[in-house]
Amino acid sequence: MTSVPDRAASHAQPIPEARGGGWATGTLGDGSGPAAGVLSPHLLPVVRAALDRRSEERADASFLAGVLRNQGTLAILLSQRRAAMDGEALVALPAAELPREWLSGLVVYLGRVPEAAAGARGGLAHAAGSDVVLVVLPEPVEPIAGVMSEPAGPGSALLPTATHWSGFREVGPSMDPFEASVLLEANAIANWHETHPRCPRCGEATDVVMSGWVRVCPMDSSEHFPRTDPAIIVTVVGPDGRLLLGGGARMRSTMFSTLAGFVEPGESLEQAVVREIAEEVGVRVTECQYLGSQPWPFPASLMLGFTARTEDTVARPDGQEVVRARWFDRDELQAAVSSGEVTLPSRASISRALIEHWNGGPIAEPTATTVRR
Repeated sequence: MTSVPDRAASHAQPIPEARGGGWATGTLGDGSGPAAGVLSPHLLPVVRAALDRRSEERADASFLAGVLRNQGTLAILLSQRRAAMDGEALVALPAAELPREWLSGLVVYLGRVPEAAAGARGGLAHAAGSDVVLVVLPEPVEPIAGVMSEPAGPGSALLPTATHWSGFREVGPSMDPFEASVLLEANAIANWHETHPRCPRCGEATDVVMSGWVRVCPMDSSEHFPRTDPAIIVTVVGPDGRLLLGGGARMRSTMFSTLAGFVEPGESLEQAVVREIAEEVGVRVTECQYLGSQPWPFPASLMLGFTARTEDTVARPDGQEVVRARWFDRDELQAAVSSGEVTLPSRASISRALIEHWNGGPIAEPTATTVRR
């Protein structure tokens, strides 16, 4: 059985709210919602790339150095897989003012902020036309706040006084979708560099080239590019229109989510859907359709969203990857969520987007009063 990505964490990529034709439009016999078990004529909303990555230009050997000298270039910071944050926004510092010590490690060109980002929240959203680089520090740097008993570290005065260092799991769901996408890109490339420092052919330490997007072996000149591991994530719909959701051993007992698993070598995405659903809950998929995707670079996954149909009505969790499975109709799921009996993944996730795609619209969250009752 293929290992399943951490569902409690892997569903945090912001997905914009569907509008207009974003939801399935087939109807039930009573007109109350989209046709269950009928493959949808609509995919999930398309999420545009956050940054213009300038792929051709970044290949120039002098490109990154020039970008770093530019007064308008902004730098975001990662250290130990945590980002420098100011509240719910990324800390974005003028790259030309960064201490030399900060630039001695990994620096990667991420891209240019497009005009379309102007309506987003966060510091990067107000920097249309600016280039953005990632600077990876070995240790988090604390901002200067009041009187310090020890000398301040280099560059600490550049940081906002409220700076905190947080991982994507903690801050991703509350971030603006644009900045969250930038942070995902930064995490993806930083994680690849961290886990692939040497040539897989000869073991020699590789050199970083092409503005941080390729590593080259100085011994055999082989080029090595960032990798992504595909994983499918699926809403399974039964013959009666009910949705099958599951929970893993590492998830809290109220959490129910879509089913997921890695694609194996020599396997199509559709074959992976059939195999994983059969392995995890003993359900036979008869049809499936791709709906959309979500990057989850922890360490290097790409979640590929599907909806699938089955004629089965009984699910048998395997007891390892999935420890509980339950069928829901729309009213049952809304009632269970409203009462606090069931917790769904964050709305800023592809798992939630897939569930609400099946539902035909948003599922209301419980109020604090409802949960206390």
